[in-house]
Amino acid sequence: MVDAFASRPFAGNPAGVCLVEEEVSEAWMQSVAREVRQSETAFVRRKGYGWEIRWFTPTAEVALCGHATCAAAHVLVEEGEEDEGALICFSSAGGDLEAVVDAGTVTLTFPALPAEAAPVPEGLEAALGVPVEDFRVSTYDWLVRTGGAILVEAAEPDMKMLAGFPVRGIILTAASDGGRYDIISRFFAPSLGIPEDPVTGSAHCVLGPYWQRLTGRDHFQAFQASERGGELTVTVDGNDVLLTARAVTVMRGVLE
Repeated sequence: MVDAFASRPFAGNPAGVCLVEEEVSEAWMQSVAREVRQSETAFVRRKGYGWEIRWFTPTAEVALCGHATCAAAHVLVEEGEEDEGALICFSSAGGDLEAVVDAGTVTLTFPALPAEAAPVPEGLEAALGVPVEDFRVSTYDWLVRTGGAILVEAAEPDMKMLAGFPVRGIILTAASDGGRYDIISRFFAPSLGIPEDPVTGSAHCVLGPYWQRLTGRDHFQAFQASERGGELTVTVDGNDVLLTARAVTVMRGVLE
């Protein structure tokens, strides 16, 4: 169990990381993820010169997950399966991903996910409880920009209403009101059994290009304003987004 996007225990986003030595069934992985009961559990198996990675919530498999990949890279180095500073290659349903762990810092190379303007779905503003200033549709999620960081932090969405929308998750974002961060966000995915995800790496694959288009910048300090909170550096590099953060192992165990 690893707290990802965090520099201390019990912050950031906890993820299960399961190193498997042989191919296992989807039903088994789903059962383990349900038992672990974190927003995602990563299952990592050596494949050729790299690693196959799959992610499961307690109720479903997902195609892309940032925090559990950060956790997996951290574990592979910590357990001596990969060298510090080496390029770690993952194959996944969301494409080929890369990670480097150096001096306790994990840098992930993920695909940039564009978000296209679309009409605001009926009932979405009421479900979020904040005004919608911009609405975008991305590969997996919807993005909503609202009027300021204070609205993002104070939002109390109706999770039952949000679960009724046909999308993996909803990213709520705004520019920071100042201080050390540039952008603020929260992420809700009640349809996957995750009312609010503490820190969501894949959401920043959307947020990076989106805020780059708005500001002309390609480097951001981001804060996800969940109860646990988490921070990461987001760098847009062409068709890639680099996510840089730390991770802390908090528990180890053996599946009997």
